[in-house]
Amino acid sequence: MPIKKGDTVQAHYTGTLEDGTVFDTSREREPLKFVMGKGTLIPGFEQAVEGREPGETITVTIPSSEAYGDIDPELVFTVPRAQVPDHIPLEVGTPLQLSNEQGQMDVTITEVGADEITLDANHPLAGKTLTFEIEIVSVK
Repeated sequence: MPIKKGDTVQAHYTGTLEDGTVFDTSREREPLKFVMGKGTLIPGFEQAVEGREPGETITVTIPSSEAYGDIDPELVFTVPRAQVPDHIPLEVGTPLQLSNEQGQMDVTITEVGADEITLDANHPLAGKTLTFEIEIVSVK
């Protein structure tokens, strides 16, 4: 039976970037389990498996607009270096969690200057084209 909305799907996957770098895989753990159509996965992944059947393996390239979205320049901002506690390493790539009245926000340090640091609150895979090899393990 082809996969349709409401089905519980188990799938193994390997996700790669355009340069071939693997950013995630389920091959070393249990298959990914999700309910089709619930919106818990990126849209391009669900679109790729809809209508497929158990045992099928597919490779799909998903543009950023159907994955984690394009980079939003408004989510890149600077803060005074003095606002960062001394115990936090000020290195490019360091993930941080900011808190304010609206809640928490995950950010990554993208630039370290003499007086300020640049933070990016976009998803780490925003703006990237992703390729997935997906093996449909089971459908219920």
